[in-house]
Amino acid sequence: MDMATVTHSTLAKLSRLRCAIFQTSYNPKSIRTGAKYLRARLRGPSMVKYYPPVINLSEIARKYPELELIDEDEEQRWQDVDDRKKRGKGAPKKAKTKGP
Repeated sequence: MDMATVTHSTLAKLSRLRCAIFQTSYNPKSIRTGAKYLRARLRGPSMVKYYPPVINLSEIARKYPELELIDEDEEQRWQDVDDRKKRGKGAPKKAKTKGP
């Protein structure tokens, strides 16, 4: 069989048949379908696995008080608040009555 005897319509039918056999989409006009992105693997789960889990020390200390864990950052924050209050730089007291 000579290559010149195969017509365009025969090639189109062959392409449609091939798509039916291999379960791919028949797109003779090459219209953008987004199939490339829909077939792609989802990125979210691997991004979540990339970062290690965050350990919250204050939560662990509340859950297990018998361990007597001390959160040094929180202790330092309370010390700074006390120091600011002693210098008169602390947060103002809340109003007892509603203002105008």
